[in-house]
Amino acid sequence: MRRTRVLVTGAAGFLGSHVAEQCLKLGWEVTGVDDLSGGFIENVPQGVHFLRGTVSDLKWVEGLWNGTSYDYVYHLAAYAAEGLSHFIRHYNYETNLLGSVSLINQAVIHDVKCFVFTSSIAVYGANQVPMTEDLVPQPEDPYGISKYAVELDLAAAHHMFGLPYIIFRPHNVYGERQNIADKYRNVIGIFMNQVMGKMPMTIFGDGLQTRAFSYIDDVAPIIARAPTVPGVYQHVFNIGADQPCTILELAEKVARSFGVAPHVIHLPARKEVVHAIAGHEKIQKYFSPPPPLPLDEGLARMASWAMSVGPTPRAALSKIEIEKGLPPSWRDGPEAGQEQ
Repeated sequence: MRRTRVLVTGAAGFLGSHVAEQCLKLGWEVTGVDDLSGGFIENVPQGVHFLRGTVSDLKWVEGLWNGTSYDYVYHLAAYAAEGLSHFIRHYNYETNLLGSVSLINQAVIHDVKCFVFTSSIAVYGANQVPMTEDLVPQPEDPYGISKYAVELDLAAAHHMFGLPYIIFRPHNVYGERQNIADKYRNVIGIFMNQVMGKMPMTIFGDGLQTRAFSYIDDVAPIIARAPTVPGVYQHVFNIGADQPCTILELAEKVARSFGVAPHVIHLPARKEVVHAIAGHEKIQKYFSPPPPLPLDEGLARMASWAMSVGPTPRAALSKIEIEKGLPPSWRDGPEAGQEQ
């Protein structure tokens, strides 16, 4: 009897590499793919059959099924930068929407048993707190729009072709292997990189925005085992932590995890959801996850890993399409208000 075979996109990235690792722990054969635009080859877990390529390349995606088949597809490859997505609209939709559709097509053609998709709580938009799965999504940025469009396409593919699927909406996941060089997303990684580089931690606006930060080991195992859990197919699940934290509080906690005093500067506020708190009653009902790791402990673990990596030069995206209204700190060159 052959082992379960799975395909994991984004396997050199943060969440994808951890999901691939959890699939290996389940005893499955894992093929991982990534274009290495935001991930790193060293993130790919040992034992994963790795293929480099982009889901935006239709012919390459079709070739993933040459000579093999997959029981489950885990689609985690995406460029997940909500605020920046306004300024990279074409790249956002090409990568996050059209690439997803190419994978869904192949999953239909080759009778994949379950398509697992990581969406985002960005689909909810603003003023829907707490964000629960029964709400009608109202995304306000191209990233959230692209994620919700894929959710709708999966529902249509199930209705038309019977493709089974599970959708997760993670939020603010952090931990080891996160790309701390990305200056557009993942505030914890940005803060840690700034602290290690002896620069002030930069906050957009007053810092009273609230988020609930989710440690990677509280998220990846659930996503990996989802296709084996009874009753979850054709469902959408928020996944992440419940305890909210302001960005100012987070900066203090990150500084404490490095044993230094917080040094914060404030940049002009940007257009973003102020309070993003999601409800998790549904995932509790179906998955019965263990208690989440406390934020201070998770930050300590990530800080220990980050110090082993060291400060990393912040990479600017070369695909900026609209300069109008782009925050100065996101432009190429020195970041506004930061020491060099």
